[in-house]
Amino acid sequence: MLLNGKAVVVTGAGRGLGEAFAVHAAQAGAAVVVNDVDADLAERTAANIRTHGGRAVASAHTVADPVQARAIVDLCVAEYGTIDGLVNNAGLNYEALPWQDDPGQVRELIEVNVLGVIYTGMAAAEAMAEHGRGGSIVNISSGASLGQRKLGAYAASKGAVASLTYSWALDMEEIGIRVNAVCPLAHTRMVWKSERSLRNCPPDRTPSRVAPLVLFLLGDGSRDITGQLIRCNGPQLHLVGQPYLKAPILERQVWDTESVQRAFDEVFSAHLEPYGLEKRVPPRLRKWTEGTPTPLRSA
Repeated sequence: MLLNGKAVVVTGAGRGLGEAFAVHAAQAGAAVVVNDVDADLAERTAANIRTHGGRAVASAHTVADPVQARAIVDLCVAEYGTIDGLVNNAGLNYEALPWQDDPGQVRELIEVNVLGVIYTGMAAAEAMAEHGRGGSIVNISSGASLGQRKLGAYAASKGAVASLTYSWALDMEEIGIRVNAVCPLAHTRMVWKSERSLRNCPPDRTPSRVAPLVLFLLGDGSRDITGQLIRCNGPQLHLVGQPYLKAPILERQVWDTESVQRAFDEVFSAHLEPYGLEKRVPPRLRKWTEGTPTPLRSA
């Protein structure tokens, strides 16, 4: 059994992706802490695991509070003696145009999607380091981090999770804790809220189709894999490229606004990046590729 003898925490596991991750982890032999702010849903998932012979306890703590986030990890250690894996799945999502967004809703989303990942991950990393067995942290990011319409706050939060994953992987490699992130696409409540998402994610793309990737990252077979962003939408599985410093790199002793303007007019206009998940071409690059580049400015 892939996770036999391991203790794993899954946040946001009352339903959807989190429930699938928790159930599959238990089926693979792990003892699981099923966390969800909806206590009834958390207990329902935990009870289902126990009914089928697995080990599970429920937690209704919120990841958005650092004390409660630590309590989730403490529960795992108290029940099972250690913690070997954490799936940072708890998250919120909604659609809004920037000028119509609600500050209170933005704050709540960031507290769960970003701070919740940080708080729970900090506690898990500390416990893993103390026990000296290493471990695996699997953060749940999203392809929306590349930019998606009406999802600015959500996309920003998942971009933060990706950056956090890269940094933590560097920090924890020497003590045997690997940190990766998964960008899942599955037919869940988050998809139901968006007509666009429903078109791109049919009902057959169930959360269970993403679970094997998460189990692999929790298991010992991924012992040499860290710092990766991996996308799975059911039929497709692929790595997501990481940000990099793009050539050409111009250099001069001092930059002023005129020299910056020349850099864009004469060099960078031909190298602008398509943006967003749909890879929209910037207007300046469209003009350039259509054969009508912005006239070059003289020195």
